[in-house]
Amino acid sequence: MKTRMIIFLLLAAVAASAAWLLLWNHEADSPVARVSWDGALLEEFDLNQVDEPYTYTFKHESETNTITVERGRVCISEANCPDQICVHQGWISDGTVPIVCLPHKLIVEIVGGGGVLDGGAG
Repeated sequence: MKTRMIIFLLLAAVAASAAWLLLWNHEADSPVARVSWDGALLEEFDLNQVDEPYTYTFKHESETNTITVERGRVCISEANCPDQICVHQGWISDGTVPIVCLPHKLIVEIVGGGGVLDGGAG
């Protein structure tokens, strides 16, 4: 009888710990848009701190990309690359898929925010 009670209390403690970990409101990091060119970080934008939409223009020689930043999301709104894939991708608001302009070697990605699991997390 004592063994059953100890096992029951142990299982209850494990279940309570698991429920607390799952339901605990983790303080999520603020989502940050990172702009990188050829592997070097150029700029970071805290997407929760944006009050009014604004643009950031990346220029390198004849290459130009205009990045539009709004609260919670970012996009490449204009580019002079030949394929315009980065412009047609539209807005991103999480770290699922970055915006990539291959001809200009430019990457816009979102990190933080805690809303997306990575592949290793399942």
